[in-house]
Amino acid sequence: MDIKYETIKRSELEQLQLERLQVTINRVYRNVKFYRSLLDKANIAPEDITSLDDLKKIPFTTKESLIENQPYDMFALPLRDVVRLQSSSGTTREPIVVGYSRNDIEHWTELVARVLNSGGVNKDDVVQISFDYGLFTGAIGFHYGAEYIGATVIPSSRISAEKQINIMRNYRTTALVCTPTFALQLADIVKKSDISPAELSLRVALIGSEPWSEPVRLEIEEGLHILALDNYGLSEIIGPGVSCECQEKNGLHIAEDHFIAEVINPDTEELLPDGEVGELVLTTITKEAFPVIRYRTGDLTSLDRSKCICGRTLARMSRVAKRTDDLVIVQGVKIQPALIGQILTEIEGTEPHFRLRVDRSGAKDELEVRVEVSENIFFDEIRRMDALHEEIQKRLEEALGFFVRVKLVEPNSIQRLNDSE
Repeated sequence: MDIKYETIKRSELEQLQLERLQVTINRVYRNVKFYRSLLDKANIAPEDITSLDDLKKIPFTTKESLIENQPYDMFALPLRDVVRLQSSSGTTREPIVVGYSRNDIEHWTELVARVLNSGGVNKDDVVQISFDYGLFTGAIGFHYGAEYIGATVIPSSRISAEKQINIMRNYRTTALVCTPTFALQLADIVKKSDISPAELSLRVALIGSEPWSEPVRLEIEEGLHILALDNYGLSEIIGPGVSCECQEKNGLHIAEDHFIAEVINPDTEELLPDGEVGELVLTTITKEAFPVIRYRTGDLTSLDRSKCICGRTLARMSRVAKRTDDLVIVQGVKIQPALIGQILTEIEGTEPHFRLRVDRSGAKDELEVRVEVSENIFFDEIRRMDALHEEIQKRLEEALGFFVRVKLVEPNSIQRLNDSE
């Protein structure tokens, strides 16, 4: 545990937050045209921010704001001072490119180390990271954090679940980093095979990237005989490390020395008191390359500022189960239905109507896309239907990065949103 910050007194924390917020506001006003314009239109000067309460005077930053200023206009540092570029998946319309300075990387590494330590992971552990490496922030964030605490790291992405089980057994993995659906898949393989959980050295899984429930946690813990803990992060803010559960499983501790958290009514934009569920809004106060002010995450949660049984004093957020938009999360990938529609409009023979169905009943999420086909093809020869089916499936899988079940249906068979029940 980082005693200095994770058990800090509320009065000291708020003073620290204010000092870091003032530095951040000055930085973005000076270096980011978007924020300079935003503050000027609201008639706010950086020196007007004299208390944390003044933060609420600043208008929100939205995903659309970030998209409109891609790739580098939201950066508060010149590109020569940016040592890392990462991005969101891009399946929510446009990928959002984010940058990190050397200090940003150091802070991120320390924050992920907190996530690991909260789960009881230390230098004696062997950490198997099953997230996909690349522009996605999850894998490399945990990789740096695990190495920082001195743990042994196994970067096992893009390996089948069966092989990951073998690695887990042979290399004596003690901590697993993955999505809940992948953990369920591993538990299912163990259950159906002649492998006993007792043969594994695994004792904890640090799970993120998808919403998951208590029944899913119970299934993972019973299937693998481990402790399963939630953690939360998003690329626009930093990646993993924004908040995490401790072993008490009593909410996710927010790294308030790096982020200021608010919860608002998503419709009225009014601040909500602690305990009420609303949209999470985050402000970064230590980010140098890509700071964001009052960013609307779209995730629904509530805040609790009471002291946790574990001794940590930082505010806790409830687990995120829903969003304010129609975003669909499948196998850790965030999908905007509009992206599916855009792809389908580019394929000749499809109608502008489709339906998404996510099946979470098995060990791994499955996405089914039902697509209306124009009459002249649907009632034509099977060979044309097969070719169309193959093209749609190929295009969707290229865009999303995983298997998609495609079902072609006849025209007008999908109920319209304005149809009566």
